[in-house]
This record gives sequence, C-alpha cells and structure tokens, in this order.
Amino acid sequence: MQSSNPRRAISLLFLAQVLLLTGCVSYEPAILVPALNLSPEDIQLSETAGPSDARIDFGLDLGLNESDSLSNIEILPGVRVRGVSSSGAADSAGIQLGDIILSINGTLTNHPDVVEALQTQALQNQNYLFNVRRNTVVFEATVIPQLINSNPVPRELYRVDPIASRAAYRTEMISIAEQAPMAAARVVEIFEKSPLGDAAIAVGDIILAVNNEPLNSAQDLVRRFNSEFDLGSTVTLSVYNGQSIDEKRLTLWNPGRRVSAVSLGPLLHYQSSLAPDTNSFSILDLWLFSLYRYNRVDEERSHSILGLIKFSSDVGELIEED
Repeated sequence: MQSSNPRRAISLLFLAQVLLLTGCVSYEPAILVPALNLSPEDIQLSETAGPSDARIDFGLDLGLNESDSLSNIEILPGVRVRGVSSSGAADSAGIQLGDIILSINGTLTNHPDVVEALQTQALQNQNYLFNVRRNTVVFEATVIPQLINSNPVPRELYRVDPIASRAAYRTEMISIAEQAPMAAARVVEIFEKSPLGDAAIAVGDIILAVNNEPLNSAQDLVRRFNSEFDLGSTVTLSVYNGQSIDEKRLTLWNPGRRVSAVSLGPLLHYQSSLAPDTNSFSILDLWLFSLYRYNRVDEERSHSILGLIKFSSDVGELIEED
C-alpha cells in the first residue's frame, strides 16, 4: 500500500505537467482601444473650395431705382445704393447712400442682379468705372474692388493624437542657436489623461526628436507614437522650451491589461471579449459534452450541466410591434 503512494504522486505530477504544457493564458487591453486612422502628411480639406470660388466685392447694398412719386411708382434706369460698407471699395471711391449707379464699365445696371453677376467674375487687379447720378449730377467714379471668397478654404489648426499621447501638435520650422531651420512639433493642446504632464511637457513646448530621430512634422510624431510603439511603452523626447533642449522620458498612455483567455487542456477553458461584451467558462470539456459550461453575452447568461440540464437568465424578449 505504501508503494502505491509514490506512483500516485508521480501520476499527479505528470498530469499537472501535461496540463501546464497544454495550457496557456492570453491577455488583451483592459479597456477597448479605438482604432485610429492616420491622416497623410498632405491633405486637402475641401474638394470644392478654391480659386474658382473667389469673387470681387464692391461693398454695396443695391435695390431697384424706384421713383419717389407715391402716385406714379415706376422703375427708373440704374440701381439705387441702399447701403455702403464702411471703408469698402465703393466707399473709398466716394459713392454715397442714395446714389444711382447707371452703368459699370459701360454695362447698364438696371437691376441689382447685373451688379451681382459682375462681382462673381472675380477679375483681379482691375479697376471698374462707375457712372453714378447724384441728384442731377452724373459723375464717373473709379472703384477698385476687394477680392473675397464665397466659400473660404478650411484652415488646418493642428494634428491630434487621441490615444498614445492624448495631445495636439502643430508643425513648425524653428532655428536654434543659428542652426539651419528644422521641422518640429509644437504642443498646442493637452487632453484629459494625457501622459505629457507626467513627463513635464507643457503646452508651447516643441518636440524635436523621438529616441534621437528628428521629426518631419506633427503628423510624423502622431504616426510614430501610434505605429512604432506599443501603448505603455516609454520613449525619449528631445524637447525645446524656448531656452534649452531637454531629454524627457514619456510613457505612452497605457490602457492596462486583462486576462482574455485561459486554457488548461480539457480541464478548464475561459474566454472573454470586450466587443461584444462576452465571457464563457467550461469545466472538463470533452468535445461532445462538458461537465459544466457557462456563457454570457451582454446581460444574457446561460448554464449547462453535462449538456442535459440547461437554464438561462436575463434573456431578452422579442416583441412584435405594429
């Protein structure tokens, strides 16, 4: 009887070694990390706005030239000036409220739409001759229009890294100690839970290099943070604060980690995921049946014992609506 104990111990030890050899543990981020689509270096923010959208502006508010008679209202030649923009093109040319514009560059202006059509031609560096009537005097005024854009082109503010460093950066060309200008990324905004604060990096600081490799742009910094390093990694940044260059160690944002899967041969299986929110657990899984199996999908839970006894809880109910 005593000799069987060593054999039993050896058998248990062998079984434990088999389970360890066949077992594995997997890890995933503790919270769901969103995917980040990186923008290219050069980007066109608008496909419609551009030079073709430009137009000229005379700085006038015009209306029909209606007669002053209440008993016999009629439309007279020209358009009446209802408003003049202060310091605008027409104001600088001496045109006043109440003037009648008879023609522009020889084109009769008997309706405000005619003037509007002229302004959409967007002819730059051209003077326009206005024939203007003020009371009983007709005079000529030279108007130099202002160039405006009816659809302004979007202006880039900065490049944002919402995950690894949780901050925003703008590309700048700087020169330090009479050196040749170099590309850098200035910190323009720091978001909540950003690791920059722990690294003593503040808004206005300029990042020159990552791990002694110079930057090409702000987008280059965002790309390297999110493509070349794992979350939670520590990198060395060359930071210029306007007076000196300091080497600062930055630990990128770390979402933490959790156990996502455990497998010990047929004895035990555990698996979970965040998207969708599920986890499952089984004991003595022998392919066709298991001693016990548990499965959860969101709030729905199911249990199975030997594949014969099954019950569920918090199961959603399908309701047919009219």
